[in-house]
Amino acid sequence: DLHRVDRRQRQMCIRDRNNMTQDFNIQEYMTKGVERVVADAIRATLKNPKESAFMAKFAVASKAASKKRAAKEENGEHVPPFLIASITSACNLHCAGCYSRCNSATEDSEPVNQLTDDEWKNIFDEADDLGVSFILLAGGEPLLRKGVIEAAAKKPSILFPIFTNGTYMTEKYFEDFDKNRNLVPIMSIEGEKEATDHRRGEGVYDKLISNMDELKKRGIIFGASVTVTTENIKEVSSESFISMLSEKGCKAIIFVEFVPVDEGSEHLAPDDEDREYLKGEIMRLRKEHEEMVFVSFPGDEKTSGGCIAAGRGFFHINSHGGAEPCPFSPYSDINVRDTSLREAMKSKLFLDLQAGDVLMDDHKGGCVLYEKRKQVEELL
Repeated sequence: DLHRVDRRQRQMCIRDRNNMTQDFNIQEYMTKGVERVVADAIRATLKNPKESAFMAKFAVASKAASKKRAAKEENGEHVPPFLIASITSACNLHCAGCYSRCNSATEDSEPVNQLTDDEWKNIFDEADDLGVSFILLAGGEPLLRKGVIEAAAKKPSILFPIFTNGTYMTEKYFEDFDKNRNLVPIMSIEGEKEATDHRRGEGVYDKLISNMDELKKRGIIFGASVTVTTENIKEVSSESFISMLSEKGCKAIIFVEFVPVDEGSEHLAPDDEDREYLKGEIMRLRKEHEEMVFVSFPGDEKTSGGCIAAGRGFFHINSHGGAEPCPFSPYSDINVRDTSLREAMKSKLFLDLQAGDVLMDDHKGGCVLYEKRKQVEELL
């Protein structure tokens, strides 16, 4: 009873602060964000009848999910539209500066005690019931979990971007992506051949280009995930690089700012000037390349109501079931094995972060939860 009272008080605190900040409404902000991404995706697939037909159906499902979330919001319960699911901690690559390996969340050996295929299926089912529209499948390398990918394929009302290094793309996966249009491969690329192979390993770039050619031949939409550093920011936002991806059939580019989780890599993290440059380039690209969707993460948190992690806009489930604020903030006080997804969204850590100042706090830019990790540890 005391726990419920304590949780209710924190929820009231969150609602009170949201009411005081009338110029920013997290539910409205996230709903508009989802609608923009969906609208951009429909426009980007107009010349692909099969893909366009799926996106039109997904737009209807997305609106229905938004109504579910809005109804819960009216009753004082906030459900984020996004979920990030790291479905495995195994990976075959050793990318330079990988946050997941630096956090010991990724390994070479066969992982033990990971969530089973059925446990992930149950999570997807509950997410669908709650009104979650997007579940980003990550890892490690998510294509190592064929059973989980198959479970995701059976939830057409949820879009599953699959963040993959591309090295496990097989004929079977090409067939699955063709048959199940809610599965969208998002391949990690660092720029041109030299930059990609330098960070990811020799031969990776050529494999990615081969995958793109095959996906385009089959009329399957795909995206690219780009880790933005001070070294590649000009290259990955250049017209030549974007045009190359567009010609290959790429329909979405997710720019992810590099987070320096190991010593000696701080110089690679974009600063405010870099962030402003990227923001301007993305605005330009959205106008000049309407056939593509552009997303930036974390984007400019300072002017968008703060960090949207910890359940405000999304949260992260690691491969062992721990519910975390974000992949860059690997702290958890609750496990979906022991409770429902709905209860995990209301974890004490999440509610404390939402009610406190960390997510809204002034910071250097980039990932506030990583920069303020000591404060997050204290809350935990």
